Amino acid sequence: MATTPESKVKAKVVKLLKHYDVYYFFPATHGFGRSGVPDVVCCVRGWFLGIECKAGANKPTPLQEREIAAIQESKGHAIVVNENNLDVLDQLLKELTRHED
Repeated sequence: MATTPESKVKAKVVKLLKHYDVYYFFPATHGFGRSGVPDVVCCVRGWFLGIECKAGANKPTPLQEREIAAIQESKGHAIVVNENNLDVLDQLLKELTRHED
């Protein structure tokens, strides 16, 4: 199977999530799922986090932007990452994992 640029970003995201011992899954949206949801859905020490993975200069679709905004309006965390800003995800995970019970 060929590795796409976006799948490389997803692999790096998974590596970070495992490093911080984060619960995560990749939602299946075809058929009965909700379109536009982030690529990765996570629970980080009780905090909701949605991660949309993009490669290069690719941007979220309007539907994905709507879902990201809805998550943020609900006081959850939602970010868009690519190979150039994984440090933003790393910093967010550091902050969220500091809030230990």
